[in-house]
Order: sequence, then C-alpha cells, then structure tokens
Amino acid sequence: MAAAVTARAPFAAARVATLSGRRGSPSAARLPPPTAFAGSAGRRGDTRTTSVRVERSRFVISHRRRRPFRSFATPPDRPAVGTEAEAEAEIEAVGTSSPIAIAAGDGDAPSATGNRRLQIAGVSVTPEVAAIALVYFVQGILGLSRLAKEFFVKDELGLDPAAASLIFPGSRFPWLVKPLWGFVSDAVPLFGYRRKSYLALCGVLGTVGGVALATVVDDVPSAAVAFTLGSLSTAFADVVIDGVVVARAREAESPAAGGALQSLCWGSVAFGGILSAYYSGSLIETNGTRFVFGVTAMFPLLIACAAALVREDPARDADEGTFYENENDNVEGNVAPRRVKGSARALELGTTLWSVGKRRAIWAPALFVFLWQATPNPGTAMFYFQTNQLGFQPEFLGRVALARAVAALAGVCIYNAYLKKTPLKKMFFGSAVAGAGLGLTQLILVTGLNREWGIDDRLFSLGDSVLLTVLGEVSFLPVLVLAARVCPAGVEATLFAALMSVFNAGGVVSGALGAALTSALGVTSENFDNLFWLVLVCNLSSLAPLAGLGWLDEAPEDDEPGAAPEAPRRA
Repeated sequence: MAAAVTARAPFAAARVATLSGRRGSPSAARLPPPTAFAGSAGRRGDTRTTSVRVERSRFVISHRRRRPFRSFATPPDRPAVGTEAEAEAEIEAVGTSSPIAIAAGDGDAPSATGNRRLQIAGVSVTPEVAAIALVYFVQGILGLSRLAKEFFVKDELGLDPAAASLIFPGSRFPWLVKPLWGFVSDAVPLFGYRRKSYLALCGVLGTVGGVALATVVDDVPSAAVAFTLGSLSTAFADVVIDGVVVARAREAESPAAGGALQSLCWGSVAFGGILSAYYSGSLIETNGTRFVFGVTAMFPLLIACAAALVREDPARDADEGTFYENENDNVEGNVAPRRVKGSARALELGTTLWSVGKRRAIWAPALFVFLWQATPNPGTAMFYFQTNQLGFQPEFLGRVALARAVAALAGVCIYNAYLKKTPLKKMFFGSAVAGAGLGLTQLILVTGLNREWGIDDRLFSLGDSVLLTVLGEVSFLPVLVLAARVCPAGVEATLFAALMSVFNAGGVVSGALGAALTSALGVTSENFDNLFWLVLVCNLSSLAPLAGLGWLDEAPEDDEPGAAPEAPRRA
C-alpha cells in the first residue's frame, strides 16, 4: 500500500497480522531441574546427545501430562539406579564425563562425538525449534501477497478507493478475536492434540484461500471470503505457535534462554518480511497478481509440515475440554486432581475479565489505545493516486516495501537504544505531533511541489515512506509497553490478548473512517481533486487522541508490582 500518512499507519496492517496477546493458553508445566534427571539421552533441548547402553534400570519422570517412559542408562559395573536421589549420587560417583551425566543433560560434559548442537541466536536448533522458526518465517513471507492484493482489488475487481478501504479491514476480523482461538485450541483437542492438529489445519486453510485467489475468485464477495480465510489461517496459527513458544520459554533454564527464543521468533518474521518485500513487486510486474497468489499459497503448507515436529503428547480423553486449576494437578500419581470443564472455565474467565476490565486503571488506557489507532487513514487513496496518477509500477512499490521493512527494524533499534526509558505520555505526545507533521509532507507529493523543487516523485515517495515507517514503529512500541503494564497478575495473557484485540479493532475503525471520508470527498480511482483535503483532515485528526493522555495516569508506573519491562516483546 502507499506510504501511510499518519505515524501509526505504516505498521497498522502489518501489526494486525502480528499482534496478539500472549497468549490465552494455560501455562506449560515446568520440567524438573537438570540435576533431577530432567531428560534422557537425546532429549529435546539438550545441547548434545550420545548413544548409551540401557541395562537393568528404568526411571520414570511424571509430568503434567502423561509422557512416554524414559530410560536412563547405568554403567555395566554399577547397580541399577532406583530413585531420583540415588540417580544424583550416581552421577557424582561416576563423574560428569560418564554416560549418565551426559544422559542427564550436563551442559559441561563432553559428548561422545565431540560435536556441539548448532545454535542460532543463542538457541539450540532442535526439530521443534526449527518448526517454530519456520512458522514465524511463513508469517513474514506471506507479505509477498500484500501488494498483490491491492493491485488485484484495484485492477481486476475494479473497486474504487472507498470500497477497497473497506474490504481489507473487514477481512481482518479473525485478528480481533484472537483470544477466542487460544481458548479453542486449549479447550478442544483436535484429533487428540491441542497444538499440532490446529497448526496443520491452519496450513491447509491458508493454502485453500491462496489457491482460490489464484484460480476462481473473480468478484468482491468471494475475494472477501478468501482474504478472511487467509487471515484466519495466520491469526489462528500465530496463537497456537505463540502457546508453544511460551511453554518452551517457561521450560528454559534461564530467562536469557527464553529471551533468545523470542528473538529467534521475531528475527524469523523480519527475515521473511524482508524477503517477501524484495520479490513482491517484481513478481507482480512480470507474472501478474494471480501468479503471486499461487506462489504464496504454497507457504502455508510449510506450517502443516512443521506441525509434525512440534513436541506434544496426545490429550487424554478425560482431559478434553478440561483445565487444571493448579500447575501440579495434572501429574501422574496425584490424587483426585481438580479439573474444570471448558464451559465452566469460559464462564469463570469471562467473569474475571469483566471484573478486571471495569476498573478505570484498565479501561482508561485501553480506550486511549483504541483512539490512538482509530483515526482515519488515507492510505488506500494514496495508493490509487501513486499508481493511477503518478504511474508507480509494482516493481518500484516492491522496493518501497523493502525499504519500509528495513526501516521498521531501524525503528525498533532506535527505540530500544534511546527511547525505551522515556515516559509513556511524553512518547505518545511526541509521536503524535511528529507523525502529524511528517504526514503532511504527503501534501507536497499530492500538489507536485516536489517536482518544482527538482525532486523526482519516486525519490520523494521513497524517502517519505522510510521516515514515516521509522516513526510509526517508534510510536507503536510504547503501545505494547502500555498494554503489558496495565495487565494485573493472574490474567496477564488473556487481558494482554484482549487489549491487542482492542488495538486491532481500532485499525479496522481507522480503515472504515478513511473509506467514509474518501467517499464523502469524492475521491475515486481517477478523480483526486480533493485528495489534498483528505490527507489534511486525516493527519490533523491524528492529534485528537492527545485529549486522552490524562487517562495514562491510571497506568502503573515501572516500580509498581506487575509493571512490565520497558523493552517490549514481539506481539
């Protein structure tokens, strides 16, 4: 889409595809510590493996869910190890270089082969980690079809800017109810699994939607259905894989390991996004939009394949639709675990969210977040102006998308390096004022003043897009910090997801208001006489949320209990 006019617009559509509360799924059980035989030879997550000879002993670790029995080796000249305490004593007696120490996952013990497992971003690459990175990479690479959708709606469906401004926000509905997808995957196992089956299903849905766009879609209703199907696939898969990441991060031996996994996930999305931006325009120009849809449709199948690598035990029949009140309730050997059926859990969760959400400390910042995102956006009208009036070709717009992807990374770096300790009210005020000012530079392009100054339209548009994207990313990250900060203990994941859904709903309202203004001012695919006023009104309206800055006084400060760290995680 054309460079956005407000500070929030450059990332609005992309963030609708990545925002989620973290995350609506129950906590994964923590594994026993390494000294308590937390794994066997070749256990996932160990930094090295070796083959050992199993003789007389079997040692079983009970976890939250039933796990297959794990065998532990004893040296041939020693008796079998019968208990956990004896196992630790056995390790000390034999030494850290013995097969037992290696099987127990001793990080300092040399492997039999002398090889260390490959690491990326500080994370040991296991089949499951590879699957996680692959799913996030696919989320980024699916941006390959974003520009194709805009050209498809404009050229093949023949929609004017106002109608096109409605079809895209409407298809993002699955992102507005992400907490629902998390609850469904937690409460209703599919084919005996809560994660793997849903990932595979999401991959299939995404491929079906892409193939339909590449072959049979030729009217607005079918296009809206196909777009929505693709959004459902990506949103649902994002919720499921987020749950897997949260579980593995909690199993990590240190917070740094969990942070490294998060960094790997975010880096995978960024790499896929940059790669897709590089090829998106040139593929459209040489092969057409339907070809791009067909290519993009193949990537969700990688999600279905990755599902097979996710580590998950089958859900027991008795557990279907069941939640456990405490972390240790679902452990083999516990007497009379307290289980809560999914319907009761849903009612309890809704009651809790209502009691929490009606507090002023919650709804006031949430309302500000909604207004911050809900101001009208003329991005679709600017796209029509750039392609129909200025003659920008898909290949050039692909280069602009690539520059914006790199600029988004730069915005994150700038925020983390220089702005993360800036008070939130000051950040929002500065972002709004700077965004409105820089957004008005679009008027220079609309009036052609840049050409009088000797600046080519393409060069001006490219530079303007980069600046707006950097500012957009800088102004977006405080939203994550604010959302995390207002979440009280006990409902962090679900409430964060709900707040991100509020943010996404603001993006939908922004598109609808932009469409209404575009239609009211008579801006069409060929008439841009009033585009100047559309851009002016949209940019000035972006200052309106500043009237609610006082609501941020309700948010907890950094030193209050439960305050989130200032460096935001990927959402």
